[in-house]
Amino acid sequence: MTTIRGPFVAIVTPFDKGENVDFQALRRQVNRQASAGNGVFCAGTNGEFYALSFGEKIRVAETCIEAAEGRVPVLAHIGEISTAQTIALGKVIERLGVKAVSAITPSFIACSQAELIDHYRRVADAIRVPLYLYNIPARTGNTLAPETARVLADHPNIIGIKDSAGSQESLDAFLAVSRERPDFDVLVGPDSLILHGLKNGATGCISGLGNVCPVTVNSIYAAFSKGDLAAAEEHQNRFSALRKELYALGFPPAMVKRALCLAIPEVGHSRAPVLIADDVNAKVREISNKYAELIS
Repeated sequence: MTTIRGPFVAIVTPFDKGENVDFQALRRQVNRQASAGNGVFCAGTNGEFYALSFGEKIRVAETCIEAAEGRVPVLAHIGEISTAQTIALGKVIERLGVKAVSAITPSFIACSQAELIDHYRRVADAIRVPLYLYNIPARTGNTLAPETARVLADHPNIIGIKDSAGSQESLDAFLAVSRERPDFDVLVGPDSLILHGLKNGATGCISGLGNVCPVTVNSIYAAFSKGDLAAAEEHQNRFSALRKELYALGFPPAMVKRALCLAIPEVGHSRAPVLIADDVNAKVREISNKYAELIS
């Protein structure tokens, strides 16, 4: 069974002023995360997968794997609206050398739990690389029920779930499934619940805010692994405080990218139609300055 542990960062996709992917800037962001000891999760929500073409998603994954040079593991997101599209992307991505892939629930289509089970089984059957389920109902409109995860946990190529539902209740429900199914791991999505998840059996996290604070997110995991819960709590509390202030301003991935852009301009802005008003931009700068000691 494949077990993937540790902190991962859902890495941003840098764009130049013409909204073209800046692959050299992407390489530098991978190096930045690897230097902090974090694994890389590419073309996810914070990587603006919804705004990337099929070909761009492949090149993003390829670039991340090449830049990581085996120093840290790379996971890739392959979720698309249809089962066939998800499989098609997965078949290409798996050949690049990723450790595992994840796939959000289909969006736009209102899926029953039976349809979600069929979807994920078809994807898992079609690819050779291990698959994580990816629960993010606020963005897709479809919620993976814990019982559905329990059923899918029996598939030999489904190794766990990235839960980004945003609530402790949801995370705890999937952690309960993991305790029942030792071969089914949980990766924490919400930045505010990383330490809670680790304390209750999660094997790691996939953090969006880690783009801004790679050392801090790594420190939460490192302190916990060493048994220094006081230090882990301190890192988590500061991380959560930044999250609360920054995410209150708007679409979280756009806020993360803008905060990062203020510190590292070459990552660029989010692709249209995302726009950030001047007053919000000023508040992002203010918050970034307030937590400057975290931004590294």
